[in-house]
Amino acid sequence: MKIIVAPDSFKGSVTALEAAKSIEKGLRRVLPDAIIDKIPMADGGEGTVQSLVDATGGQFRTERVLDPLGNEVEAHYGLLSDGVSSYNCAVIEMASASGLTLVPTEKRNPLHTTTYGTGQLIRSALDVGGRKLIIGIGGSATNDAGAGMAEALGVRFLKADGNLIERGGGGLAELASIDIEGIHPAISETDTIVACDVNNPLTGPDGASYVYGPQKGATPEMVKTLDDNLSHFDDILTQTLGQSYDNIPGAGAAGGLGAGLMAFLNAKLRLGVDIMIDAVNLRERMKDASLVITGEGQIDFQTAFGKTPVGVAKVAKEANIPVIAIAGGIGEGAEAVYAKGIDSMLGIVHAPMSLEDAVEDALPLIADTAEQAARLVMIGKHLHLR
Repeated sequence: MKIIVAPDSFKGSVTALEAAKSIEKGLRRVLPDAIIDKIPMADGGEGTVQSLVDATGGQFRTERVLDPLGNEVEAHYGLLSDGVSSYNCAVIEMASASGLTLVPTEKRNPLHTTTYGTGQLIRSALDVGGRKLIIGIGGSATNDAGAGMAEALGVRFLKADGNLIERGGGGLAELASIDIEGIHPAISETDTIVACDVNNPLTGPDGASYVYGPQKGATPEMVKTLDDNLSHFDDILTQTLGQSYDNIPGAGAAGGLGAGLMAFLNAKLRLGVDIMIDAVNLRERMKDASLVITGEGQIDFQTAFGKTPVGVAKVAKEANIPVIAIAGGIGEGAEAVYAKGIDSMLGIVHAPMSLEDAVEDALPLIADTAEQAARLVMIGKHLHLR
């Protein structure tokens, strides 16, 4: 029996690889001779770099970059092999350089926060030979449409007097012109894919500022200013590049970073789990499998909207392979995943316990649950034979 084990991380608890190893441990108590292929997964958010490095035998690279407030911070990205050239693919989480968790609550102000550090990570990846970029853009602290990112790559955002604008969403109000002559030369020969799971436009009531600005510290007055500034930015961008990015789905992701990546890196936006499926060659690795086990920390109504377990199940159903999902918790609306290809869900908590205890004991709990899954599979096999 060949079993694919392809979980996401159990966030705040264990990595996807650790979860996969625990699932294998539990399965082997019942199926010691099974062929088990462990494939750490992610959906483009937190843990994507870790999962891709683990799944492909890549390596981490650490850089000193600027955080959203302009202070130096260590951030890392992954270098992967595409099977042809060594480490020519880089995977970057913008949150490691420009994420909301890097900014204390009392200092959150998207008029001032910048994506410059994300641009520094991209520049580093290009300088070491990365010619395919996978960029996850969840969890941003910024609302600058990626202007800081592009500045780090050599683009100049100028006031009417020829000086550079201030970094951050507030500085866009003074933007008069964009000079792209100095942009990093490797960008023209680089394929950039962005993991983006939202369809928000750049501006308007459904845009970056109104929908996501408040969680980044924006007051109602700031939200209007930020939205006006993004609209102005798009006007100048249209004058410079001959194209508006305002109403392209996903342009408003990460405070408009989606628009900036499309404009300056010619990036393509895709669902994060779909990017991961291709990167780890999941379809090919599922061939001849009898069972797929996936999972994540919490399965609920949100899981059905393109998160890892449903993405894995979609591929499994193409090959008519049954799918079991193991979860740290099963929440409201979780039954929606049954229509998305998951055949059964199992929670790892089997007795009353605190969240802290569940997190601390996650690895043995996952293994025990995988053992129960294997025992149920064997019961099903026996019933089928009868």
